[in-house]
Amino acid sequence: MIHAIPPKPDYFRVKVRRRLQRIGAAQLKNSVYVRPNDDESLEDFQWLARAIEDEGGEAMVCEASFVAGISDQEIQTLLNDEATGEVEEGEELESGEVLTNRVWVTREGIKVDRIASAWLIRRFIDPRARFKFVTAKGYKPGPDELRFDMYGGEYTHEGDRCSFETLLARFGLKEAALRHIGEIVHDVDCKDEKFARPEADGVASMVQGIAAGYPRDEDRLARGAAAMDDLYASFKR
Repeated sequence: MIHAIPPKPDYFRVKVRRRLQRIGAAQLKNSVYVRPNDDESLEDFQWLARAIEDEGGEAMVCEASFVAGISDQEIQTLLNDEATGEVEEGEELESGEVLTNRVWVTREGIKVDRIASAWLIRRFIDPRARFKFVTAKGYKPGPDELRFDMYGGEYTHEGDRCSFETLLARFGLKEAALRHIGEIVHDVDCKDEKFARPEADGVASMVQGIAAGYPRDEDRLARGAAAMDDLYASFKR
């Protein structure tokens, strides 16, 4: 990712630097950061690029290979050093809709935000929702399809909100138990410790176990939805 951050507000530059550290990006040059070429890295960079652009900055995400000046091994060493280093501490300074029986589309390989969002949709927004899992790049939705947690989707990250939080806001879901779950999902998915939820590490480990044990997205959703039911019941108490 190559970015240009506006000089003001001051806290935003600190926030971007901390976010880059938390996702494990290695700095090659001033404002040039690198991650392995995989879906998770692309997603992390895309959300951060959007946040930078929302603040009036510029950001580009590209695939790259180096033919001179630095080797793949040297880049891997930088990434390893970043993964084992300490994260710098710094300053951190709607109306509901009615939908039913729609096809909800998201990226395949679902993890915490997509699992939780799908659970929220079926439990509180569209009880007859049907889900479709597609490749991230180049998908064009049909006329009756709604995309969530997809870059450019109808219900996705907005500002510093994860997709689960966006759904809560857009559909006017203000129940305290759902807000608590949203804070946990945010901390796990956005990796910025905004809410510092103590449950985040446990939920992250649970989702990793689901992803490792269930390669099919339909199975991940079924398993994850059951866990979300239990988490919701715990907060309802």
